[in-house]
Amino acid sequence: MEIISFGSDSSGNSYLITSGGRSLLLEAGVPLKKLHGIDWSSVDACLITHEHGDHTKYAKDLLKRTGIDLYLSAGTQEVLEISSYRIKTLKALTKQNIGSWTVLPFDVQHDVNEPLGFLIQAPGGEKILFATDTYYIKYQFPGVTHLMIECNYAMDILKKNVESGRLGAFLSNRVIKSHFELNNVKKFIQTNDLSQLQEVWLLHLSNGNSDEKRFKREIQEITGTPVYIAE
Repeated sequence: MEIISFGSDSSGNSYLITSGGRSLLLEAGVPLKKLHGIDWSSVDACLITHEHGDHTKYAKDLLKRTGIDLYLSAGTQEVLEISSYRIKTLKALTKQNIGSWTVLPFDVQHDVNEPLGFLIQAPGGEKILFATDTYYIKYQFPGVTHLMIECNYAMDILKKNVESGRLGAFLSNRVIKSHFELNNVKKFIQTNDLSQLQEVWLLHLSNGNSDEKRFKREIQEITGTPVYIAE
């Protein structure tokens, strides 16, 4: 199982997961010219979680230039106003076979129209949980081997930034209501089955409200597995 991050912040998000010689692209927020080394003939599809531009800006380019299908919710497609025979819609809690992958979309909490997370069964047998841009996940997932999860900010850092005037109250409230906080990520991880977990990728860290070394250390203490910060 190989995971590559091409971008994981408000400027653009995109990841490639590869297993058994086949790949899936997750998110379309990074220019194609920056997706170095991808063999597009091995990519079965691109999954998109929600409508925001840092996750979808280059979706039309993918359709025009790569020939791969895009999978997203009907709500996301409606907002993006993308029409193509290679657009495939997903429904929360309804499994979808995509080549040799099996994808279970699930609903998450974000300030957009029908956002999704994905539980992905890979060709090599790995089970990947991918969730970003959500402040809460209400489901539990047994047997996950690779966890790719947003860890956007820590509440104590956020509060200090508000108190110092570095961050306005409006923006801080939006962050709290739309992104995953460190302690909430830890609680979510602890409610899940970690017996098969091999590694964790922390996604979408805030530039001003996070601490990479601290986040990595605290998550490693819980999981006992390697933890990587996606950049």
